[in-house]
Amino acid sequence: MPPELRARPFVLLRTERQRRVVVAVNRAAAMLGIAPGHTLSDARALEPMLEAAEATPEADSVLLGRIADWARRYSPWTAADEPDGVVIDLTGCAHLFGGEPALAADLTGRLRAAGFAARAAIADTPAAAWGLVRFGSPEERRREALDGLPLAALRLPAETVEGLHALGLRRIGDLHAMPRAGLAARFGAGLMQRYDQAFGRLDEPVSPRRPVPDHRERLTFAEPIATPESIAGALRHLLGRLCKGLEAAGQGARRLRLDAHRTDQRVDDEPQSLTLGTSRPARDPAALARLFAPLLERIELGSGPGLETLVLSATETGPLSAVQTAIDGGEAGDQGNDDQLAELVDRLALRLGERAVLRLVPRESWLPERCVAPHPPMERLPAPKPWPAGQPRPLRLLTPPEPVEATAPLPDDPPLLFVWRGVPHRVRRAEGPERIECEWWRGQGSLGLAVRDYYRVEDDGGRRFWLFRAGLYRPDETPRWFLHGFLA
Repeated sequence: MPPELRARPFVLLRTERQRRVVVAVNRAAAMLGIAPGHTLSDARALEPMLEAAEATPEADSVLLGRIADWARRYSPWTAADEPDGVVIDLTGCAHLFGGEPALAADLTGRLRAAGFAARAAIADTPAAAWGLVRFGSPEERRREALDGLPLAALRLPAETVEGLHALGLRRIGDLHAMPRAGLAARFGAGLMQRYDQAFGRLDEPVSPRRPVPDHRERLTFAEPIATPESIAGALRHLLGRLCKGLEAAGQGARRLRLDAHRTDQRVDDEPQSLTLGTSRPARDPAALARLFAPLLERIELGSGPGLETLVLSATETGPLSAVQTAIDGGEAGDQGNDDQLAELVDRLALRLGERAVLRLVPRESWLPERCVAPHPPMERLPAPKPWPAGQPRPLRLLTPPEPVEATAPLPDDPPLLFVWRGVPHRVRRAEGPERIECEWWRGQGSLGLAVRDYYRVEDDGGRRFWLFRAGLYRPDETPRWFLHGFLA
């Protein structure tokens, strides 16, 4: 909210049953007694100069999701809790920020600095934290603190709360002495489910907004780092820890992501992310550090003192067994050659893009333009079938084949002369034809004709070409000639 609106009474509205109803208020409006549920006319009776705007639940949901993503700086297990909360599982993470109180203070401080009114509560269960942050004291996390909270702190429907009030039950602690079977019979199983979730008798795991990788390492710095040497050193440390975990699991990394959190990062901003792909599973920290080195130059330090947290994740992995080494401690020859080739492929992919570094492998098809297919360079494939003996293929094909004007005796003789791109070529030698028919399941093929007769020809200048005639000499058909490739 802009600063000029924070000082003036301000509300958000939505239309309910043809009435304008207040759904949210700022602090200045709340101090005047305006609250959610009031109609706009009632609110204006309390403050004629009241500012109002239309509520946008969809935009609020998007913003809440971005805040949940930002909160991943504290834990990977974060999720939006509609309509106004974020739940974070801090198990094993709080000590990285100086303990739970320090973490909560840092979180709320950053949110308030970004213009949000924020409260945080840390409890043993998500349900208890939900009730404490909305109805109790955020600093109080003991289970006994729940007893004094109103029943609405159990996330119960309004009709259930009203029914309990009719029985004289107003606080969570009032439920302890009541028979469970009687409460469940009168108010349904949902009441006792919420009750048990609050006190940890029923598990309520946090489902993260984004999938959490199985292999993930985090490094939080006591003082921000900003120099290229310190960033590279921190990355090497993270890679060493990550690769140990991969080795224990018999896995190697196929794709890595490094998230860099700056001290001046806005709440609704994503962390800077660097992504590295490998041609095959890998877990050599030194080799991966070399691949990451040129990417680290892209990290922007912003206007603050630098980076405060680095998170390295293996977002995609593959099986990788233990590497066989030579007796002298070095890698075995074949394995070492493969590793060097894989690192070269990865370096080229980083520079040129993953789609630019491929290899062509045979594919079962008689059509020349389909008989090879691009694959990742290091992907292991079954042994390819050899080309038919006596039927060489050009190393370079034209895509698509280019039409030529040819003069040839009927019906199946090779051309005597052909014109390609306006230049005539007189044929001195020729071999063929080699007939290739399109696969029946592909219809007539890309040229609209099912039959091709290929010829290997050499012109009077010694240049060798691969030509074909598409179609047959028939009363209802006129064949066409094409140049498809160049022979060595």
